[in-house]
Amino acid sequence: MKKRLFYLVVLLAVICNRQAMAQQKNQMVRTAKIEVDPAQLEQYNAALKEQMKMAVSEEPGVLSYYAVADKEHPSHITILEIYADSAAYKSHIETAHFKKYKATVKDMVKSLELTNLDIIGVAKKPGM
Repeated sequence: MKKRLFYLVVLLAVICNRQAMAQQKNQMVRTAKIEVDPAQLEQYNAALKEQMKMAVSEEPGVLSYYAVADKEHPSHITILEIYADSAAYKSHIETAHFKKYKATVKDMVKSLELTNLDIIGVAKKPGM
């Protein structure tokens, strides 16, 4: 009986790992490199944070956002966006909160560079 339970646990672990890897392969990952008008940086950051919070809480396909600012040039922002798949991204850009964000920041953004990426490896602490 213990041996059967052991094999069942191992089988479940393998299945879960395969599912996680398959899901990861379907994910859409992108960076957005943004240069913001320094005079409007505070307003931009507020709009960005509001949009990010809404997207993650309201949209199941938006998996995570990380927004960082260059320490020497705080108006240079890089955002790492991870979506369940490209359909989730397409749905995201049609939401009211994303359209509100784009309208709010249109005169604050001096440049925008979008790059689609492939995940080649992941290392993180358990539970993160």
